[in-house]
Amino acid sequence: MTHDHDLVLRPTAAQISTALNPPPGRNGGDLVVETLAGLGATTVFGLPGQHALGMFDALRRSALRYIGLRVENNAGFAADAYGRITGEAAPLLLSTGPGALTSLAALQEAAAASAPVLAISSQIPTAGLGGGRHGYLHELPDQAASFRGVVKSVHTVRSQSQIPSAIAAAWKSALTAPHGPVWVEIPQDVLLAETTLPVVTAMDATPDDLVPRPELTAVAADLLSRAARPAIIAGGGVVRADASGKLLQLAEMLDAPVVTTFGGKGAFPWQHPLSMQSWLEDRYTTDLLEDADVLLVVGSGLGELSSNYHTFKPRGRVIQIEADLGKLESNHPALGIHADARLALQALLETVSPREDDTAAGRVRDLLARVAERIAAQELTLEQDVLAAVRRALPADSPSFWDMTILAYWAWSAFDTRGANTMHSAQGAGGLGYGFPAALGAAAADPSRPVLAVSGDGGALYSIAELATAKQYDLPVTWLIVDDGGYGILREYMTDAFGQATATELTRPDYVALAESFGVPGTRTTPETLETDLTKALATPGPSVVVLPAVLRMFAPTHLG
Repeated sequence: MTHDHDLVLRPTAAQISTALNPPPGRNGGDLVVETLAGLGATTVFGLPGQHALGMFDALRRSALRYIGLRVENNAGFAADAYGRITGEAAPLLLSTGPGALTSLAALQEAAAASAPVLAISSQIPTAGLGGGRHGYLHELPDQAASFRGVVKSVHTVRSQSQIPSAIAAAWKSALTAPHGPVWVEIPQDVLLAETTLPVVTAMDATPDDLVPRPELTAVAADLLSRAARPAIIAGGGVVRADASGKLLQLAEMLDAPVVTTFGGKGAFPWQHPLSMQSWLEDRYTTDLLEDADVLLVVGSGLGELSSNYHTFKPRGRVIQIEADLGKLESNHPALGIHADARLALQALLETVSPREDDTAAGRVRDLLARVAERIAAQELTLEQDVLAAVRRALPADSPSFWDMTILAYWAWSAFDTRGANTMHSAQGAGGLGYGFPAALGAAAADPSRPVLAVSGDGGALYSIAELATAKQYDLPVTWLIVDDGGYGILREYMTDAFGQATATELTRPDYVALAESFGVPGTRTTPETLETDLTKALATPGPSVVVLPAVLRMFAPTHLG
């Protein structure tokens, strides 16, 4: 009797010949790039360093495209965005010690946002491993220890024969729900040594499906079918699972209002009659969600930003679908379903009974009107006009990447993405400097459409070096820098809390002149000319910078009262 797991693919005559006679001049780095190509990678990001030169030398013998950034953290942000846009594991090549550690903030963002990044770092020579203090350049007692609390999985290599399997295991880990960053490290001598191992031709690293338990989806379907006032919170897990179409079907079957988290923007159509949009930092929205007798939470852990800073206290039954086991019921008791959002929503679609609720669309209209009245009473016309100008200028199918800046905080709540997987920000981990390098990664993934990056002047200084990257690869990214002379949101927070701000004011460059010094066109705009200038920049091939000097304010929070 033959079982499927007994079957072994027989090599062809050509494969046997190549295996027996591998081309000369290959090293351990070739095994890395051959494995990546065999897994389906086409583009890698990174920054060379002394210990990692074996990998970078191998790139020139490979068909892989290399996008080199100027700072490792920015290379990580670019890989993060590439992974979000393509759904593929984005390889990130790094060197030992300082190079590796500089990527940590980017990997934290990828972990928080479930972006698949395959980080491959060099290590000191094998003779120096084990925690001794040998004095090697870039030496750490345990480099991998710095990453274990950040990435999904850590994979160590100590010989060339381990390279293909370790990278394949990491690839599978990165793409198994929930997606996330993974870490592989390979000693310098292993990368540099000549290899006689056969060329790596095909790798199988198919990610595992995270299937919901049927008894749980049956209970969930029954609860939703019998609910009087169901509602849905859609998080980033819906976007990562490409499940927005299934979410729309389910919401319409149930006549259930839907709000998207900031990480889940675009998971539900903005103008749909059941769309509560993304006004999560609003007490009216919180009240409506608390009033639901059955609340379906899909792909969200209901963390700080998704729960109106933990003021949300549901009174009804909560059903939580979440691929990250650690987030399941971590903030609220629920019928917890550990599953990929797409598979769980499909199971609900197959078992739920349609219901009609003539009041649902009316309750949504009333909610949005009350939110609009609250915002209008705060005299924030400038902020709303600027955001509207950005929306009109940005083509509907173009992705946008937002740094941690006041205009981005407005966009979390008020920006219509006009599609799934088109708006991304650093709200997962909350670090500065994400917007521009991430936009470069998205442009590398799809250079056929312009990409928008939005930063404040504080965040812009984190990634100004990447203007050289944008120019070198002629990437179609328009960078909008809102220049308010400092860390604007921290200025607001400190003034509100202490009566005055400290350490928030910045001496900054002339961003237009600085962009032009890199050979990148720069434009200084005003709120009145922003739409025109941004439209022109986005329509012009290659990179560009648009600088808007403006002091924007946030709308008043509702969680402090």
